[in-house]
Amino acid sequence: MVKTPVSLRPLPHIAPIRERQERVLVTGASGLLGREVALDFLRRGYQVRLVQRRDAQLQKILPPALAQNLSQIRADLGDKNRLEEAVDGCDGVVHLAAKVSFAGSWEEFYQTNVQGTQNLLQAATHHSITRFLYISSPSVAHTGVSFMGADNTAAAPEHTRGYYARSKAIAEHLVLAENSERSHTAALRPHIVWGPSDTQLVERVLERAAAGRLPLLNDGTALIDTTYIDNAVDAIVTGYERLETIQGQALVITNGQPRPVAEIIHHMCTAVGIEPPKRSVPATLARALGSVIEKVWEKYPGEDEPPMTRFLAEQLSTAHWFDQRQTQELLDWAPKVSLEEGYERLAQFYQDRYRH
Repeated sequence: MVKTPVSLRPLPHIAPIRERQERVLVTGASGLLGREVALDFLRRGYQVRLVQRRDAQLQKILPPALAQNLSQIRADLGDKNRLEEAVDGCDGVVHLAAKVSFAGSWEEFYQTNVQGTQNLLQAATHHSITRFLYISSPSVAHTGVSFMGADNTAAAPEHTRGYYARSKAIAEHLVLAENSERSHTAALRPHIVWGPSDTQLVERVLERAAAGRLPLLNDGTALIDTTYIDNAVDAIVTGYERLETIQGQALVITNGQPRPVAEIIHHMCTAVGIEPPKRSVPATLARALGSVIEKVWEKYPGEDEPPMTRFLAEQLSTAHWFDQRQTQELLDWAPKVSLEEGYERLAQFYQDRYRH
Protein backbone atom coordinates (compact mmCIF):
# COMPACT_ATOMS: atom_id res chain seq x y z
CA MET A 1 0.00 0.00 0.00
CA VAL A 2 1.36 3.41 -0.98
CA LYS A 3 0.69 6.26 1.40
CA THR A 4 1.44 9.75 0.12
CA PRO A 5 1.59 12.53 2.74
CA VAL A 6 -0.67 15.43 1.87
CA SER A 7 2.29 17.80 2.25
CA LEU A 8 3.89 16.33 -0.87
CA ARG A 9 1.30 17.98 -3.11
CA PRO A 10 3.06 20.81 -5.02
CA LEU A 11 2.73 24.16 -3.24
CA PRO A 12 3.06 27.32 -5.37
CA HIS A 13 5.34 29.72 -3.53
CA ILE A 14 3.57 32.94 -4.35
CA ALA A 15 2.99 36.08 -2.31
CA PRO A 16 -0.54 37.08 -1.27
CA ILE A 17 -2.45 38.90 -3.99
CA ARG A 18 -3.19 41.69 -1.53
CA GLU A 19 -3.30 41.99 2.22
CA ARG A 20 -6.75 41.92 3.80
CA GLN A 21 -7.87 42.61 7.34
CA GLU A 22 -10.53 39.91 7.18
CA ARG A 23 -9.91 36.73 9.22
CA VAL A 24 -11.57 33.50 8.09
CA LEU A 25 -11.99 30.48 10.35
CA VAL A 26 -11.48 27.20 8.43
CA THR A 27 -12.27 23.79 9.91
CA GLY A 28 -11.06 20.47 8.52
CA ALA A 29 -7.67 21.63 7.20
CA SER A 30 -6.03 18.29 8.03
CA GLY A 31 -7.79 16.85 4.95
CA LEU A 32 -6.81 17.58 1.35
CA LEU A 33 -9.78 19.84 0.49
CA GLY A 34 -9.69 21.81 3.75
CA ARG A 35 -5.93 22.24 3.50
CA GLU A 36 -6.11 23.58 -0.04
CA VAL A 37 -9.00 25.91 0.84
CA ALA A 38 -6.97 27.37 3.71
CA LEU A 39 -3.97 27.84 1.41
CA ASP A 40 -6.09 29.59 -1.23
CA PHE A 41 -7.47 32.03 1.33
CA LEU A 42 -3.87 32.78 2.33
CA ARG A 43 -2.87 33.28 -1.30
CA ARG A 44 -5.72 35.77 -1.68
CA GLY A 45 -4.39 37.76 1.26
CA TYR A 46 -6.81 36.71 4.01
CA GLN A 47 -5.82 36.00 7.57
CA VAL A 48 -6.70 32.37 8.32
CA ARG A 49 -7.38 30.62 11.61
CA LEU A 50 -7.55 26.83 11.54
CA VAL A 51 -9.56 24.67 13.93
CA GLN A 52 -8.75 20.96 13.98
CA ARG A 53 -8.02 18.09 16.29
CA ARG A 54 -4.49 17.57 14.97
CA ASP A 55 -1.83 19.89 13.58
CA ALA A 56 -2.23 20.46 9.84
CA GLN A 57 1.52 21.33 9.72
CA LEU A 58 0.98 24.04 7.13
CA GLN A 59 3.34 26.56 8.70
CA LYS A 60 6.26 24.20 8.07
CA ILE A 61 5.78 24.36 4.30
CA LEU A 62 4.55 27.92 3.84
CA PRO A 63 6.72 30.83 2.70
CA PRO A 64 6.96 33.60 5.35
CA ALA A 65 4.65 35.92 3.41
CA LEU A 66 1.83 33.41 3.86
CA ALA A 67 2.77 31.86 7.21
CA GLN A 68 2.50 35.19 9.03
CA ASN A 69 -1.24 35.28 8.32
CA LEU A 70 -1.92 31.75 9.61
CA SER A 71 -2.87 30.68 13.15
CA GLN A 72 -4.49 27.54 14.49
CA ILE A 73 -6.39 26.26 17.51
CA ARG A 74 -6.49 22.59 18.43
CA ALA A 75 -10.09 21.81 19.27
CA ASP A 76 -12.81 19.22 18.87
CA LEU A 77 -16.17 20.29 17.45
CA GLY A 78 -17.74 18.99 20.65
CA ASP A 79 -15.75 21.42 22.82
CA LYS A 80 -17.99 24.49 23.00
CA ASN A 81 -15.57 26.55 25.07
CA ARG A 82 -12.71 26.06 22.62
CA LEU A 83 -15.01 26.89 19.70
CA GLU A 84 -15.97 30.14 21.41
CA GLU A 85 -12.27 30.95 21.66
CA ALA A 86 -11.68 29.95 18.04
CA VAL A 87 -14.35 32.19 16.48
CA ASP A 88 -13.46 35.21 18.60
CA GLY A 89 -11.99 37.86 16.33
CA CYS A 90 -13.02 36.13 13.08
CA ASP A 91 -15.17 37.67 10.37
CA GLY A 92 -16.41 34.49 8.72
CA VAL A 93 -16.43 30.69 8.89
CA VAL A 94 -15.87 28.02 6.25
CA HIS A 95 -16.85 24.69 7.81
CA LEU A 96 -15.37 21.59 6.12
CA ALA A 97 -14.66 19.31 9.09
CA ALA A 98 -16.81 16.16 9.15
CA LYS A 99 -16.79 12.46 9.78
CA VAL A 100 -16.50 11.04 6.26
CA SER A 101 -16.83 7.29 6.08
CA PHE A 102 -18.87 4.45 4.62
CA ALA A 103 -19.01 2.83 8.08
CA GLY A 104 -19.65 3.82 11.68
CA SER A 105 -22.50 4.26 14.13
CA TRP A 106 -25.20 6.89 13.83
CA GLU A 107 -24.04 8.35 17.15
CA GLU A 108 -20.54 9.01 15.71
CA PHE A 109 -21.92 10.75 12.62
CA TYR A 110 -24.46 12.73 14.60
CA GLN A 111 -21.98 14.00 17.20
CA THR A 112 -19.48 15.25 14.62
CA ASN A 113 -21.55 16.27 11.63
CA VAL A 114 -24.75 17.50 13.29
CA GLN A 115 -23.94 18.46 16.87
CA GLY A 116 -20.48 19.75 15.89
CA THR A 117 -21.98 22.00 13.21
CA GLN A 118 -24.62 23.24 15.63
CA ASN A 119 -21.94 24.05 18.22
CA LEU A 120 -19.96 26.03 15.65
CA LEU A 121 -23.08 27.88 14.48
CA GLN A 122 -23.93 28.85 18.05
CA ALA A 123 -20.41 30.12 18.69
CA ALA A 124 -20.49 32.12 15.44
CA THR A 125 -23.87 33.65 16.36
CA HIS A 126 -22.67 34.50 19.86
CA HIS A 127 -19.72 36.42 18.38
CA SER A 128 -21.88 38.16 15.74
CA ILE A 129 -20.11 36.51 12.79
CA THR A 130 -22.03 37.45 9.67
CA ARG A 131 -20.64 34.93 7.14
CA PHE A 132 -20.92 31.14 7.42
CA LEU A 133 -20.27 28.79 4.48
CA TYR A 134 -20.98 25.09 5.00
CA ILE A 135 -19.32 22.46 2.79
CA SER A 136 -21.92 19.79 2.21
CA SER A 137 -22.32 16.91 -0.27
CA PRO A 138 -24.69 16.06 -3.14
CA SER A 139 -25.44 12.83 -1.24
CA VAL A 140 -27.77 14.89 1.01
CA ALA A 141 -30.33 14.75 -1.81
CA HIS A 142 -29.54 11.25 -3.12
CA THR A 143 -32.29 8.69 -2.62
CA GLY A 144 -30.68 5.71 -4.36
CA VAL A 145 -31.92 6.49 -7.87
CA SER A 146 -30.15 8.21 -10.75
CA PHE A 147 -29.49 11.95 -10.95
CA MET A 148 -29.37 12.97 -14.63
CA GLY A 149 -28.87 16.67 -15.22
CA ALA A 150 -30.21 17.39 -11.73
CA ASP A 151 -30.34 20.93 -10.40
CA ASN A 152 -29.62 22.06 -6.84
CA THR A 153 -32.18 19.76 -5.22
CA ALA A 154 -33.10 20.35 -1.57
CA ALA A 155 -31.54 18.09 1.06
CA ALA A 156 -33.82 15.28 2.21
CA PRO A 157 -32.55 13.73 5.50
CA GLU A 158 -35.48 11.30 5.68
CA HIS A 159 -34.68 9.77 2.27
CA THR A 160 -30.87 9.76 2.21
CA ARG A 161 -28.78 6.61 1.95
CA GLY A 162 -26.41 6.02 4.84
CA TYR A 163 -25.50 7.80 8.07
CA TYR A 164 -23.00 10.16 6.45
CA ALA A 165 -25.51 11.57 3.96
CA ARG A 166 -28.26 11.82 6.57
CA SER A 167 -26.09 13.67 9.08
CA LYS A 168 -24.80 16.08 6.42
CA ALA A 169 -28.37 16.75 5.26
CA ILE A 170 -29.52 17.61 8.79
CA ALA A 171 -26.49 19.86 9.30
CA GLU A 172 -27.11 21.63 5.98
CA HIS A 173 -30.68 22.41 7.06
CA LEU A 174 -29.37 23.83 10.35
CA VAL A 175 -26.95 26.13 8.52
CA LEU A 176 -29.42 27.41 5.93
CA ALA A 177 -32.04 28.05 8.63
CA GLU A 178 -29.66 30.59 10.19
CA ASN A 179 -29.58 32.79 7.09
CA SER A 180 -30.92 36.30 7.68
CA GLU A 181 -30.40 39.89 6.63
CA ARG A 182 -27.65 40.30 9.22
CA SER A 183 -26.03 36.85 8.95
CA HIS A 184 -25.47 35.22 5.57
CA THR A 185 -25.22 31.43 5.40
CA ALA A 186 -25.01 29.09 2.41
CA ALA A 187 -23.86 25.58 1.48
CA LEU A 188 -21.72 24.28 -1.35
CA ARG A 189 -21.75 20.60 -2.36
CA PRO A 190 -18.55 19.60 -4.20
CA HIS A 191 -19.11 16.25 -5.89
CA ILE A 192 -16.42 13.51 -5.79
CA VAL A 193 -13.38 15.73 -5.31
CA TRP A 194 -10.11 14.18 -6.48
CA GLY A 195 -6.51 15.05 -7.30
CA PRO A 196 -2.87 14.33 -6.42
CA SER A 197 -2.28 13.16 -2.81
CA ASP A 198 -5.99 12.34 -2.39
CA THR A 199 -6.07 9.41 0.05
CA GLN A 200 -9.88 9.23 0.17
CA LEU A 201 -10.51 8.34 -3.48
CA VAL A 202 -7.55 8.39 -5.86
CA GLU A 203 -5.10 6.36 -3.81
CA ARG A 204 -7.73 3.82 -2.79
CA VAL A 205 -8.68 3.34 -6.44
CA LEU A 206 -5.03 2.96 -7.48
CA GLU A 207 -4.14 0.62 -4.62
CA ARG A 208 -7.12 -1.67 -5.18
CA ALA A 209 -6.69 -1.65 -8.95
CA ALA A 210 -3.00 -2.50 -8.61
CA ALA A 211 -3.93 -5.40 -6.31
CA GLY A 212 -6.65 -6.64 -8.68
CA ARG A 213 -9.38 -5.90 -6.10
CA LEU A 214 -11.38 -3.24 -7.95
CA PRO A 215 -14.30 -4.67 -9.95
CA LEU A 216 -16.61 -2.50 -12.02
CA LEU A 217 -20.34 -2.56 -11.34
CA ASN A 218 -22.50 -3.22 -14.40
CA ASP A 219 -19.37 -2.69 -16.54
CA GLY A 220 -18.91 0.81 -15.10
CA THR A 221 -21.42 2.39 -17.49
CA ALA A 222 -23.01 4.78 -14.96
CA LEU A 223 -22.44 8.40 -15.95
CA ILE A 224 -21.10 10.53 -13.08
CA ASP A 225 -19.74 14.01 -12.43
CA THR A 226 -16.51 14.60 -10.50
CA THR A 227 -14.59 17.69 -9.38
CA TYR A 228 -10.86 18.24 -9.72
CA ILE A 229 -9.41 19.55 -6.45
CA ASP A 230 -8.31 22.97 -7.77
CA ASN A 231 -11.79 23.64 -9.14
CA ALA A 232 -13.45 22.68 -5.85
CA VAL A 233 -11.11 24.98 -3.92
CA ASP A 234 -11.66 27.91 -6.28
CA ALA A 235 -15.44 27.47 -6.07
CA ILE A 236 -15.43 27.35 -2.26
CA VAL A 237 -13.33 30.49 -1.80
CA THR A 238 -15.33 32.26 -4.49
CA GLY A 239 -18.53 31.13 -2.77
CA TYR A 240 -17.36 32.67 0.49
CA GLU A 241 -16.64 35.94 -1.29
CA ARG A 242 -20.10 35.90 -2.91
CA LEU A 243 -22.14 34.88 0.14
CA GLU A 244 -24.43 37.88 -0.35
CA THR A 245 -25.39 36.44 -3.74
CA ILE A 246 -25.81 32.78 -2.79
CA GLN A 247 -27.13 33.21 0.77
CA GLY A 248 -29.78 30.74 1.85
CA GLN A 249 -28.97 28.33 -0.98
CA ALA A 250 -27.14 25.04 -1.49
CA LEU A 251 -25.23 24.67 -4.76
CA VAL A 252 -23.65 21.57 -6.28
CA ILE A 253 -20.07 21.99 -7.57
CA THR A 254 -18.64 19.76 -10.32
CA ASN A 255 -16.31 19.89 -13.31
CA GLY A 256 -19.36 19.72 -15.54
CA GLN A 257 -17.82 16.83 -17.47
CA PRO A 258 -19.91 13.69 -16.78
CA ARG A 259 -18.12 10.48 -17.76
CA PRO A 260 -18.77 6.73 -17.29
CA VAL A 261 -17.27 5.31 -14.09
CA ALA A 262 -15.17 2.86 -16.11
CA GLU A 263 -13.66 5.69 -18.18
CA ILE A 264 -12.70 7.73 -15.11
CA ILE A 265 -11.05 4.75 -13.40
CA HIS A 266 -9.34 3.79 -16.68
CA HIS A 267 -7.72 7.22 -17.04
CA MET A 268 -6.64 7.35 -13.39
CA CYS A 269 -5.01 3.92 -13.67
CA THR A 270 -3.31 4.39 -17.02
CA ALA A 271 -1.98 7.79 -15.90
CA VAL A 272 0.18 6.04 -13.31
CA GLY A 273 0.89 2.83 -15.23
CA ILE A 274 -1.66 0.47 -13.68
CA GLU A 275 -3.75 -2.01 -15.65
CA PRO A 276 -7.36 -0.76 -15.43
CA PRO A 277 -9.96 -3.17 -14.01
CA LYS A 278 -11.95 -5.23 -16.51
CA ARG A 279 -13.90 -7.60 -14.23
CA SER A 280 -17.54 -6.63 -13.77
CA VAL A 281 -19.99 -7.50 -11.00
CA PRO A 282 -23.79 -7.06 -11.21
CA ALA A 283 -24.86 -4.01 -9.22
CA THR A 284 -27.70 -5.95 -7.56
CA LEU A 285 -25.17 -8.44 -6.18
CA ALA A 286 -22.88 -5.64 -4.99
CA ARG A 287 -25.75 -3.94 -3.17
CA ALA A 288 -26.75 -7.16 -1.45
CA LEU A 289 -23.17 -7.89 -0.42
CA GLY A 290 -22.76 -4.29 0.71
CA SER A 291 -25.73 -4.60 3.04
CA VAL A 292 -24.26 -7.74 4.60
CA ILE A 293 -20.80 -6.20 4.93
CA GLU A 294 -22.27 -3.12 6.63
CA LYS A 295 -23.85 -5.27 9.34
CA VAL A 296 -20.68 -7.28 9.87
CA TRP A 297 -18.53 -4.12 9.90
CA GLU A 298 -20.74 -2.53 12.52
CA LYS A 299 -19.98 -5.38 14.93
CA TYR A 300 -16.40 -6.07 13.82
CA PRO A 301 -14.99 -2.86 12.28
CA GLY A 302 -11.79 -3.09 10.26
CA GLU A 303 -8.91 -0.64 10.26
CA ASP A 304 -9.78 0.77 6.83
CA GLU A 305 -13.04 1.42 5.00
CA PRO A 306 -15.22 -1.63 4.21
CA PRO A 307 -14.62 -3.02 0.71
CA MET A 308 -18.27 -2.45 -0.22
CA THR A 309 -21.44 -0.94 1.25
CA ARG A 310 -24.92 -0.54 -0.16
CA PHE A 311 -24.40 3.23 -0.47
CA LEU A 312 -21.10 2.75 -2.31
CA ALA A 313 -22.66 0.19 -4.66
CA GLU A 314 -25.44 2.65 -5.46
CA GLN A 315 -22.95 5.45 -6.10
CA LEU A 316 -20.93 3.28 -8.49
CA SER A 317 -23.90 1.92 -10.42
CA THR A 318 -26.34 4.85 -10.75
CA ALA A 319 -25.93 7.99 -12.83
CA HIS A 320 -25.35 11.22 -10.94
CA TRP A 321 -24.46 14.28 -12.95
CA PHE A 322 -25.68 17.82 -12.48
CA ASP A 323 -26.80 20.92 -14.34
CA GLN A 324 -24.17 23.52 -13.44
CA ARG A 325 -25.70 26.57 -15.11
CA GLN A 326 -27.28 28.08 -12.00
CA THR A 327 -24.21 27.36 -9.86
CA GLN A 328 -21.80 28.95 -12.32
CA GLU A 329 -24.06 31.97 -12.87
CA LEU A 330 -24.53 32.69 -9.15
CA LEU A 331 -20.84 32.21 -8.36
CA ASP A 332 -19.65 33.92 -11.55
CA TRP A 333 -17.27 30.97 -11.72
CA ALA A 334 -16.27 28.14 -14.05
CA PRO A 335 -13.83 25.23 -13.65
CA LYS A 336 -10.31 26.02 -14.84
CA VAL A 337 -8.80 22.50 -14.79
CA SER A 338 -10.34 19.90 -17.11
CA LEU A 339 -10.48 16.18 -16.32
CA GLU A 340 -7.87 15.59 -19.00
CA GLU A 341 -5.44 18.02 -17.41
CA GLY A 342 -6.21 16.46 -14.04
CA TYR A 343 -5.16 13.01 -15.28
CA GLU A 344 -1.91 14.52 -16.57
CA ARG A 345 -1.26 16.03 -13.14
CA LEU A 346 -1.80 12.62 -11.54
CA ALA A 347 0.84 11.17 -13.87
CA GLN A 348 3.31 13.94 -13.01
CA PHE A 349 2.69 13.61 -9.27
CA TYR A 350 2.77 9.82 -8.84
CA GLN A 351 5.19 9.03 -11.70
CA ASP A 352 6.20 5.36 -11.27
CA ARG A 353 5.11 4.79 -7.62
CA TYR A 354 2.40 2.34 -8.59
CA ARG A 355 4.03 0.64 -11.57
CA HIS A 356 5.57 -2.16 -9.53
